[in-house]
Amino acid sequence: MSKNTTPWIQIVQLDEPSLKNNTADAERLLQALKSNLNIPAIHIDLDLLKTLPSILRDAQFDLRCVLFKDQHQWVLIDISAASDSQISASLAVDLGTTRVVLRLLDLATGRSLAESAFNNPQESIGPDVLSRIHFVEKEGGLQHLNEIIVSGLNGAIVDLCASQKLKTEDINALAVAGNTTMTHLLMGLNPRWMIREPYIPVINTPGVIKADALGLQVNPRARVLVFPNIGSYFGGDLIAGVLFSKIFQGKQTRILVDVGTNAEVVLGNENWLIACAGAAGPALEGGVTRMGTTAGPGVIDQIAVDPDTLAFKIHTINDLPPTGICGSGIIDLAAQLFLSGMIDVRAKLLPAVCGSKIKKIDGLSHLVVVPAESSASGADLTINQADLDSLIRSKAAMYTILETITGSVGLTPQQLDAFYVAGTFGSFINPDSAISIGMLPDLPRDRYHSLGNSSLGGATLALQSSSAHEQIDRIRERITYLELNVNQDFMNRFSAAKFLPHTDTKRFPSVKAMQPSK
Repeated sequence: MSKNTTPWIQIVQLDEPSLKNNTADAERLLQALKSNLNIPAIHIDLDLLKTLPSILRDAQFDLRCVLFKDQHQWVLIDISAASDSQISASLAVDLGTTRVVLRLLDLATGRSLAESAFNNPQESIGPDVLSRIHFVEKEGGLQHLNEIIVSGLNGAIVDLCASQKLKTEDINALAVAGNTTMTHLLMGLNPRWMIREPYIPVINTPGVIKADALGLQVNPRARVLVFPNIGSYFGGDLIAGVLFSKIFQGKQTRILVDVGTNAEVVLGNENWLIACAGAAGPALEGGVTRMGTTAGPGVIDQIAVDPDTLAFKIHTINDLPPTGICGSGIIDLAAQLFLSGMIDVRAKLLPAVCGSKIKKIDGLSHLVVVPAESSASGADLTINQADLDSLIRSKAAMYTILETITGSVGLTPQQLDAFYVAGTFGSFINPDSAISIGMLPDLPRDRYHSLGNSSLGGATLALQSSSAHEQIDRIRERITYLELNVNQDFMNRFSAAKFLPHTDTKRFPSVKAMQPSK
């Protein structure tokens, strides 16, 4: 007799052993589970096997079994009485270079219970994966990087479970999506050869790992699905994003863009997928622009310019005094400066239009966006010409990446059926602003869709459905990676895109309509 909830949780009532039915305890249980799930085999760990006889009899053979899929076999993780009302939990993790986000789920229903996030403690070593890989070369470097991320995760796990009155041992399954370097460091694998030609990671398909082998404070028999990557520069976070966006399903050709340190792009449909990555993010997340920063309380995420007075109208996250500006705010700012005539098609500041907003600082011209009396720091928040030049390079790289990847399959960006933008950047970006500066193609606005944290979303799906595991494998096998560093056409396209919105203004018909008549 079976009362199924999800594939991960199986309720079974076993016949009690007798002289006429003297099947061994493990075989009796496993046979019932295999029959319920219609699968050929299930693995059971030795430590669980040792406690099996007493568990069966204490529960009077009426059992709740927790399972997970380990590669292509199923694993029995935990057993308790069917009457046990304690939640069996799972944990989805977006293992970001800058920020780590966790989502606690009810394993039986897939329902989200709680979320939390923390800054990746490896930032103390370096803000990017390259600096962390170099740190590995030092004595004890790899061990230190591994220990601080595991410690950070364990602290967050304790707090999340406490918020739901759960024990950490109640977590029986995890899914982790991160870039190739981050997953290597979590597993304690040396990533040094990833930055040396021919750029080889230790492993592309980590598969499912026992939690205690990673040092995670959950059920020691819990399994951790680590999303696979495609080489050194296309990680499991993107595979998770593809799974979440579903661009690998259906006949429509759609594109997924995730902007962070790099712009990572996947294009495709049910028949094929092609991917590439390029440097289009640093100026948007504080890597170049002095007041640029990642999104957070007090950070400017939206800007408008009054067409009559040219006064800035700003919005900050949580409506706090402004501390800086995130990627979406920088794109808004550039678009508004262009549309209002404060910068020209080369993104050069025009003092005659900007007037008193221009201030000399250390001999350089700065445009004051937030005056000192209105900022959180008591200092002017400004943008200078070097900042704008950096932004133009980033936006040109972004558009060129999109143009190159679509052109590689004989399409133009305008032929895309849907355009998905992922991450914090995607949550806040105004498509009108991005189109105004020629960063994104001039598509009908209803084709643009913000996905939010697609990496976390994909990890969540892997815990909600066993079929997601086969889909992950199919996605990885289907992706072709396009290497932009050896693409001769890329630089030609890039040069043409370093104007607002582009040297070929016919590609951006809606931008002319947004510009005020003169």
